[in-house]
Order: sequence, then C-alpha cells, then structure tokens
Amino acid sequence: MLLTMKVKLYPDQYQHRSLLETMERFNEACNYISNIAWTNHTFGKVAIHKVAYYEIRDKFNLSSQMVVRAVGKVAESYKIDKTCQHGFKKHGAVVYDQRILTFKSTDEISILTLGGRERITIKYGEYRQLNMQRVRGQADLIYHNNIFYLMVVVDVPDANPIDPQGVIGVDMGIVNIATTSDGEIFSGKKCTEVRQRYSNLKAKLQSVGTRSAKRHLKKISGNERRFKKDINHCITKSIVQTAKDTNRAIAI
Repeated sequence: MLLTMKVKLYPDQYQHRSLLETMERFNEACNYISNIAWTNHTFGKVAIHKVAYYEIRDKFNLSSQMVVRAVGKVAESYKIDKTCQHGFKKHGAVVYDQRILTFKSTDEISILTLGGRERITIKYGEYRQLNMQRVRGQADLIYHNNIFYLMVVVDVPDANPIDPQGVIGVDMGIVNIATTSDGEIFSGKKCTEVRQRYSNLKAKLQSVGTRSAKRHLKKISGNERRFKKDINHCITKSIVQTAKDTNRAIAI
C-alpha cells in the first residue's frame, strides 16, 4: 500500500532562500515549456523533451535532471486537459527524484538547488517512522505559509485482512455529523458555532478593509478548515476503533 508522508524541512536562512529561488526558477521554466508545448501542439513527454530540452537548459541554467522533471510536470498536466494552455504558479511544487534528492538519514536530506546540493534537517510525525528503504518514486517539494514540505511516497505493508462479524452502519448529516447504528451520535453543534463565529469575524474585518485587517483575515483563513478537519479525523478514528474492537465492518 502506498501512502504519502508530509515531511517538514528546517533550512537555515541561506538554504531557505536557495530553495525558494530554485522553486521560482523551476516553475518559470515550466511556464516556458508549456508555451512551447502549446505553440507546437506537442504534449507528450518525449516530444516536448526533444523540442525544448537544450533551450531550457541554456535559458534557465537548470541541471539536466531538473529540466527532465520540469518537462515531466508539464507533460503530466496536459494529460488531463489539452483544451487550453497551462500556467504554473510561482511557488508551485517542484518534482524531485532520487537523482536530485537523497535521504542521508532519517532526519536529513540532500537536495539539489540552483547553488548546488544542500543538506537540510527534516522532521515528520513520530507516530510513523520513516523507513528509507520504503520510499518510492518521486517527491514533491511544496511551499506553504513560508514553510517547505516534502510529500514523500512510502510503501507501507498492507495490514492483515480481518473476517468481520457484523456491520456498523454510519449515517452522515449536518445537524449530527455522524450517527452510528449503535446509537452513538456525533453532534455538529460545535462546528456550526465555530463556522458562525468565523463568518461574523470575517465580515467585520472585510468591512474595515485596513492593511491590519487583511493581515488578520489571512491569518485566520485556514483556522476554520483545520478545526473541521480535526473534528472529522477524531470522529472517524473513534468509529474505526469501535469497529476494530468489535470485529465489525463499516457501512456508510
């Protein structure tokens, strides 16, 4: 079973700047490649590589493998939709593979930047140990709220299947987020209260319109989403644990 692990990077100031410059250059190259692909109506990875490789290397001063990954990112995007020219955000994900990203230990990586290789400390949730032998394929470097993360694909052994003896039914709603056939009710009252509180606060800040108010809006933008995500996670975990303890399947 393949799972994606979110790994947090702890670069120093120089490394942070190097990663950011690399990300911006990479996505600038992606936009240039996308323009070439659209102009030539050439969307396959091999075809784009033949047309754009040397020009991208010279123009953007990217390593050979960085160019390969940029071409791959553009080609993958056109697999989904060829009806319009694609654009890539300045701080969009950078695709790394084993040639330009290596795990030196469970808490350090070596990653390629425009200025060369950098060894950077990493951390991840203690609930799951990172077995470097189980890392598979490429990893995406993402940038969120001034923090760098790696989205790493890990091959995790499948759990032993169980032979369920019965079923727990789960009904989902708004007033009550979930109600089980055992009669357990998970109320949505708290979520409703939080949503209303944030809605009122956002309305007040938007009406003010000052720079300070906009900063505050940005700061709280993800708070409600994270709260709901945590509530849903706790409810799900509780239902799954009940099912495991009583050897039952779950029907939604």
